[in-house]
Amino acid sequence: MAEEKELMRTEKGLGSIKIADEVVSIIAGLAATEIEGIAGMSGGLVGGIAEMLGRKNFSKGVNVEVGEREAAIDLYVIVKYGVRIPDVALAAQENIKRAIETMTGLSVVEVNVHVQGVNFPEEEEKNDEVRVH
Repeated sequence: MAEEKELMRTEKGLGSIKIADEVVSIIAGLAATEIEGIAGMSGGLVGGIAEMLGRKNFSKGVNVEVGEREAAIDLYVIVKYGVRIPDVALAAQENIKRAIETMTGLSVVEVNVHVQGVNFPEEEEKNDEVRVH
């Protein structure tokens, strides 16, 4: 099972709140897929760029380090051809930071975006567009 971190103890002795690392990974993955210009997630350095993932496993392409009150995220993405990569990366960083901090209460100290590849439009889509006109 995924490692859990204790986030905080309540002052009234009600117990503790624990959020699994996998949950933080899923939140980050969902936030990344909301960004226009990200074509998919990569399995990281181990999986390589050949492994493009759809919306089925949101934690793929996301590595998290969660402490007691802070989190650091590494995101491995494949961008769409023609987008301005710094803009897409910045939008991903901001969206992931906001989502994790809002949903978990953790402080996100860094979001590192690793661009693993570029997704080019399919030739079939180009041929279909030509036929329509």
